[in-house]
Amino acid sequence: MNRLILTAVLILILALAGCISAKNVEHQDIINDCINLCMEAKTSHKDLSKGPCLSDNNPSWMHKNWVCDIAHKPRKEIDNLPENQCKEFREGKANHFVEVNENCEVIRVW
Repeated sequence: MNRLILTAVLILILALAGCISAKNVEHQDIINDCINLCMEAKTSHKDLSKGPCLSDNNPSWMHKNWVCDIAHKPRKEIDNLPENQCKEFREGKANHFVEVNENCEVIRVW
């Protein structure tokens, strides 16, 4: 019986490790896509100093429930104002975000 319990526990641990790894890969894809949007905006000389949302109305952003936003590093109080956050996040259409700074460096993922 102990052997059966041990085997079940090991299978559960391995299954959870696989789920966690898959989620991390998915999040890394979202982070990379946000960084790429930022790099494209920089290349096209878009003004990033005012912290635009890069995912709003952007057909190349394919991540439901996520937004890609520019913020200051270190973050400033102005970054927390609703009017300076992505519309889809404000409206509750997205619950997660990736924030990058003007140099396309990740600030936080939530």
